[in-house]
This record gives sequence, structure tokens and C-alpha cells, in this order.
Amino acid sequence: MSRDISRRTFLTASVLAVGVGAASPAGASPGRCGDHPWCAPGLSPDERANLLLRELTLPEKISLLGGDELGGGAGFPGTHTGTGHGVERVGMPTVRYGDGPIGARQGNGTAMPATIALAATFDPDAAFHYGATVANEIKCKGNDVVFGPTVDIVRTPLAGRMFEGFGEDPYLTSRLGVAWINGAHGEGLIVCVKHFAAYNQEGVLGVVGSRMTYNAVVDQRTLREIHLPPFEAAVREAGAGAVMGSYNRLNGQYACENQWLLNDLLKHEWGFPGYTIADYAATRNTANSLTNGLDFEPWPALVYSPPAISAALATSQASTADVDDHVRRILRTMFAHGLFGRPPFPDDDALIDQDGHLATATRIAEQGITLLANDGLLPLDANSLQGKKIALIGDAADRFVQGGGSSSVTPFTFVTPRHGIEQRAGSEITVAYHPGRVPEAAAAAVRDADIAVVFAADLQSEFVDKTGLDIDAGLLSFPPPGTGNPFVDQDAVIAAVLAANPNTVVVLETGGPVLTPWRHRARALVQAWYPGAGGGAALARVLFGDVDPGGRLPVTFPEREADLPTAGDPEMYPGVGEDVHYKEGVFVGYRHYDAAGIEPAFPFGHGLSYTTFDYRDLRVDGMSVSFSVTNTGRRRGFAVPQLYLGLLSPGPGVRQPPKQLKGFRKISLAAGETTRVTFALTERDLSYWDETRGTWRISPGRYTVMVGDSSRDIRLST
Repeated sequence: MSRDISRRTFLTASVLAVGVGAASPAGASPGRCGDHPWCAPGLSPDERANLLLRELTLPEKISLLGGDELGGGAGFPGTHTGTGHGVERVGMPTVRYGDGPIGARQGNGTAMPATIALAATFDPDAAFHYGATVANEIKCKGNDVVFGPTVDIVRTPLAGRMFEGFGEDPYLTSRLGVAWINGAHGEGLIVCVKHFAAYNQEGVLGVVGSRMTYNAVVDQRTLREIHLPPFEAAVREAGAGAVMGSYNRLNGQYACENQWLLNDLLKHEWGFPGYTIADYAATRNTANSLTNGLDFEPWPALVYSPPAISAALATSQASTADVDDHVRRILRTMFAHGLFGRPPFPDDDALIDQDGHLATATRIAEQGITLLANDGLLPLDANSLQGKKIALIGDAADRFVQGGGSSSVTPFTFVTPRHGIEQRAGSEITVAYHPGRVPEAAAAAVRDADIAVVFAADLQSEFVDKTGLDIDAGLLSFPPPGTGNPFVDQDAVIAAVLAANPNTVVVLETGGPVLTPWRHRARALVQAWYPGAGGGAALARVLFGDVDPGGRLPVTFPEREADLPTAGDPEMYPGVGEDVHYKEGVFVGYRHYDAAGIEPAFPFGHGLSYTTFDYRDLRVDGMSVSFSVTNTGRRRGFAVPQLYLGLLSPGPGVRQPPKQLKGFRKISLAAGETTRVTFALTERDLSYWDETRGTWRISPGRYTVMVGDSSRDIRLST
């Protein structure tokens, strides 16, 4: 039922996306391959790749392992994030690469909500349409490969890039990542999932614990149960064609030249038939990369330059068999994804349905906006507010808020919260705006208002971790670009507004958890994340109750920074002597808070609706878990029931978290409506990684089955 409802939610966006796809020239005219033997359509991708490989000269093969577009990554119109030139002699086309996980960065694009906002939807259908929308724009800008999605687990909310991932739970990340990839595949692109692996920090000020040099010291169980499942699902379930290696070292070897990671695990154990790509400037050593599984260096091709590769071959540090394996994988992936059989995608923004994509971005933002607290102030009643005043406070109310680095997008257009609320309020409600840079002035601006809405934002970015969980920690300590404004103490502004007007809604536009020391004085608290180009319209619809807030937290909001799993131990974060020890093991995120008995400010999975739900009749039949959900309120709303398992410990040396997410479902129910929800478990859901035997195992005994509204709001158990 939930799947049908979710597909109806995105029906308009789906039709638009299909329309754009139909306008693409893919399959409409002959391909580029010609009449060579490897162009025969009846052959398998492996057969075609082998035929072509035998035809290529060694210099031609070497030329295919490195990209050569020096302007790649700059985001300028007419350039690509990277380019791998083909071989015209044999009909091998050029391959073009495009960022990214949140939208196209080649010129302008539709700025989607940050991936963490998508994670908050708890909806694979939303992830499918998100991936399709991003991929369509990457395609319409002439690219063949999309760099995304980012499926690295949030180990610490201080990490600069946490906003572009799916949160702290491997199961949620896996399910949404697979859906994202499936959506992108529908647009005919090769998906390059990233960043492989144990890439969980940028470094403090980009120096201490730097992503370029830190060594993640991680045991096998922690890797297998927490950090690797999203990548395994991406390649084994979704069929991602490429995997991007990360900057950091993993247990002593750099990820882009890590024999165990790239060859033993990815290519052999998981049977990955695609190719591996280095992140930009993530390569170190030519011979190690060639022998240990790196297939392609996109930009700048220094380690994989023809002279460097030729030197490694001449000195027998690598072999031509290594080169052949890398080239074969690239060719096979190109054949499997149809690059030889179609004309190149044109770089033409006119092919992009900007209105349709903005509508999709807005719907996803609505579904990800998370109502953290509400004592009845929300939803706002437009009728009762006729002739009254809403005061909007804060710079973030009147600008486009997003994260920095390779996930920043220059939007075609965007709707600010101020504009969205003004449009929704109409002419009969006064909407006043104040930038709120000084607490006293902000307080004065809300004293005569019937409703105050105060906005606060942070700025997370690639290259640098946040220095703390305060709302102002990190890059926002500098003035917002172009404003020339001095530093603003946003916590002080919020506190002043709360003191001046009891009818205050606090809206956070952040990339992840922040501390909320004033939250008990706020009548309503809304987490809007980085909501994308349509975020202002989406927020207005949620505030006025046109749509039920659909979001649930994919990350835990701590009460104190000292409660973080890595707090107080520099060996765990940001590292000592370049080594970062993952001592928390499998106790990441809510697993840590549960095991340590720490009460968070807001738990994983938490999010309020404008209605209420009742859970009943939990049944376990073999590997099937079912229960009923009833909307007991007076309006339609979204329930997001979550299934957790309490796994058994096989012995004192293998601790298990009190609960682990193993199922979730998003359901839209009318007032009084009841539906039956069923989760089908697998053996893997019941398993732990046995480090001694090097395999997945199930401990015999009775397992606890829990169903709830969050990791801390368990309604049923057996």
C-alpha cells in the first residue's frame, strides 16, 4: 500500500521525467561502434570487450586508463567533471563524467534537497525519483557517468560531507542507495557510487585527521556490518557500473591502491564486473594502483599518465595483464550500459524540464522536512491568521542554503522560505521579515507578531569538518557570501525571539545534527535540512498543513557533544599520528546511544506527524513480521513504522547493539484508515560477521522483534 501511495505522490514528477527521457536521442539513431566484430548486438558485453581488447595496441590501452580534461570539476558550462577519450580507430567513444550526488554542477542545474534530506523521507520511491532527476540532468549536459550517490555512513556528525550521505544506519542507506541507483539507471547512465571505503571525515581545518592522509583502522566486523553494506548492495543488487575510491587509507593502504578492498573484496568476493575510479587527486603510486585494482584515474591523470604507466611496465612493477584487466573492465561496462550503441548525449540545457524537476525537488523536500517538536502551534491556520502578522527572523529565511564542495549546485531558480511563506500566506496575512543579526533587534521585531518563525542555518562542506555541534560552528563563522555581515550568534537570536514571543517556530536549515539548548522553550521545532531549490515552497506547505511533515531522522541529535560515540578520545577522532581508530566498532549512531544508556535530544527515526497512529497485532510467522497501523487522528498523515531486531550475542567477545533497523515503510493513511504492514526478513538480517571464521553467521536462540515510531519509541515487541 505504501508503495502505491508513494508512487501517486510522485506521479507528476514521474511523467515529466519520462517525458524528458523520451526526448533524449538515446536509441533514436545508429550508434558509434560501426561494423567492427565487437559491434555485433548479439554478443554479450564480455565477448564484445574481449574482442575489442585484442584489437587495441598497448599505447591505446594505456591511454584509456587516465582522463585528460584539465578543466574538469570546475563546473563551467561546456566542461565536464572528467573525460576519458576513446579510440576513434575502433569506434570506441569518449566517456564523459558529471557530478554529482545532489545535482548537476556543469553550469546551472536543479538543486535537489541534500541527500540527508532524502534520507529523512525514509522512502525508496522518493530516492528512485531523486536519482532519476539528477541523472537526467547529468545526461542532458552530455555526460555518460554520474558521480553519485554518496553512501558513506555518518560516523560523526562533525564530518563536513555528512549532508551528502544517507545518515548513520547501513540498512537505511542501502535501501535508499539502491533505489537512487535504479532511478539513475533508467536514464541510461553509468552510476559511480562513492566513496569506497571508511571515508568518514574531512579533517579538522582540513589538516588534523585530513582525508588525504588519515588511516582508518577498522576491524572486519565493523567494516562488514556498518561501512560496507551500502556498497555491497549498490554493486550486487543495483548493478552500479563503477565504484569511486576514497582519499583515505584503510588499514594501512590507500583506498585507491588497496589490494584487499578493490581486488579481494569488491572484484572477487562480491563479483563486481564494473570498473573502479579514483576520486580526484586520490591516487599516490602508479605501480601499486595498477597491481591492486584501480582501473581509471579521471583527473588529473598524473599517476595514470602514459609515461608513468609505461615506466611501471618497463621496470616490471606492473604487467600488461594488469593493464588488460583494467581496460577490459572499462570496455565491458561501456558495452553493458550501451555507450557504443547510441550517439553521444548532447550538452543542451533546453532538454531539461526545469519546471518538472523543480516540482520533484519540492515534493522530496516536503517528504524530508522533519517535525522534531510541536505542542499544537503547527500547522498554522491560514483562516485564523487573516488580518494578523507572521514575523520571519534570520538571514537563512531569505537566501538559498546548501552545503559546500562538490555537492554545491548553482540553481536554475530557487524559492526561499520567505518567498514561499509570503506566497502561501496571501494578501490577507502580513508577513514581515527581519535579518535577525542582533538578538535585541530580533526580539523587537517579533513582539507584535502573532506568529514568529526564526530561521538558523549552518554550512557544512567538503574539505573541512565542523569544529563543533553548535549551530554556528564551522564555516558559518564567516559572513554569508556577498552580505558583508558580521558573525551572528544564532543561538542567542533564537533565545531572544523565544523570550519575546511565545508563539515561535524554530526552523533549522542544517546539514545534520546541531545542539538545541533552547528547544524546551520552542513551541515547534522543524528540521528542514538543506531543502533544495523548492525548499521554501515545501516548507510553507508543511507549516500551513497542506501536507503532513513526512520526515524522520536518519541521524541522532545528541543532547551534548560529549555524548557522541567518538567524543573524548582523539585516537577515535580526529586521529593521532594519522591513525583513526574505529574503537566504537558496530556501535555507531543510535546503537551507541542505546548501548550506553544515553538519552539523545532527538533519536534516530524520530519525527512527528499532524495526526496520530496506533500499532496493533504484531505477529511473527517464520521470517515474516506483520502488524496493523491505524490513523487515529482527524486528518491524513504519514506513518513511518520501523522494524528493529535485537540480535543475540554468540559470546562475551561479540557485543550486539540493543536494536538494529531491519525494515521501514512509509504509509499515507486517511483519518480512521488501517493497513497491514508486512516485513520479510532474510538470513542476513539475523546475521553477524564472525571474524574468526570470516563469514556471516546466525546465533541460535530467540530474537527480540520491535516495531516503533523511532529507535526510542517502540510500540510493539515480541
